[in-house]
Amino acid sequence: MSIIETALVILLPAGFLVVLFGGGALFQRRNIAQDGEAPINRTLFYASKYSILILWGAMVIQSWGISISLVEVPRSLQITALLFWIAGFTLLYLGRFTLGDSFRLGTAREDTSLKVDGLFRFSRNPMYVGMYATIAASALYTVNPLVILLGVFVIAVHHTIVLAEEEQMQNAFGPDYRDYYHRVRRYV
Repeated sequence: MSIIETALVILLPAGFLVVLFGGGALFQRRNIAQDGEAPINRTLFYASKYSILILWGAMVIQSWGISISLVEVPRSLQITALLFWIAGFTLLYLGRFTLGDSFRLGTAREDTSLKVDGLFRFSRNPMYVGMYATIAASALYTVNPLVILLGVFVIAVHHTIVLAEEEQMQNAFGPDYRDYYHRVRRYV
């Protein structure tokens, strides 16, 4: 593995976490709560959110040359995983910046605006697509059964979160959201 590969694997999630938590600190200064309401069971919601960090960490550890794989991972699979990793984080960054002040972990407690531009013209949930891509990347890069199982758990829970958020968006934005819902696909 090259230094560039390891740097990409480490810097993309580290930078996103800085944006995420740094943005949360900026939100607090403006009296905006970045943490919204958990749209599903709170324990399951946060367990799934924090599990993402474990999945990202698994890929980071593997990129350091510390194998957590039970088999030799073909280089072609690792390169495919890196492409998913880069694409996933690109969607996460772009989605986060496009949402601006409307970004929340969970559903907003206060009024926000409906975002339908940028990436949101092509997917109602580009950040979830990006997150799913990073999970797939970690599973492919490590070929570790525990990483794969945890990834399936996280994606299943997050799909449930998406369904609950859709209901909340319908209640919050009414006809505007219904129109958007019918024009733009949930994922891709």
